[in-house]
Amino acid sequence: MRPLLPLVALAALLSPPVAAQRADRATPGWVRVRLETADGPIVLALDARHAPVTTANFMRYVDDGRFDGVSFYRTARNKRDPRYGFIQSGIRTDARRFLDTIPHESTRQTGIKHLDMTISMARLGPPGAANGNWFITVGAIPSMDWTPTNPGYAAFGRVVAGQATVKRILAEPTGGGMKGTLMLQPVRVNKATRLDGTAKPTGRPRPWLIERRRDG
Repeated sequence: MRPLLPLVALAALLSPPVAAQRADRATPGWVRVRLETADGPIVLALDARHAPVTTANFMRYVDDGRFDGVSFYRTARNKRDPRYGFIQSGIRTDARRFLDTIPHESTRQTGIKHLDMTISMARLGPPGAANGNWFITVGAIPSMDWTPTNPGYAAFGRVVAGQATVKRILAEPTGGGMKGTLMLQPVRVNKATRLDGTAKPTGRPRPWLIERRRDG
């Protein structure tokens, strides 16, 4: 990912109204997901109306249980103010959990900017290489938005509950690879649960579950 740029002071004023996405009830056009992490719960609201491809991809992983047992493994803090940055989670390089890559829905296409508490797709490589890794911003990171010279990343929702959990994860100690941003003690995601609509499992094999039962 590109280096973090200075924060935009007026980001809170530019964010979508909080009332538009509620943690305690369904909102038309949005899909909520609850993440039970070792540091506390996080509730996401995903914008299925403006980012349908990216949201559907994320929900396939949720409905299949592919995010159950993964971890937040990276926390990249702003060098000027370590209270801000982003945290990253997903399947990492676990090929057993991998689903197909998806087309890139840029911020220009969706209108969803990388403001405070935005969830967006991580990737290694060009647009269209994202699959099962994602990140949550703490503070605005406009350098991740589309520009004429930068395709940016695919934002597709926001955190509507558990912001304190996100901030605790951001403060976890780091070191080692990825320029020192890998967490020394990753924070486990015990379970990811769909809160709205009917689950639609892919039916594809889940070999990590077979191996877990064999080891047990």
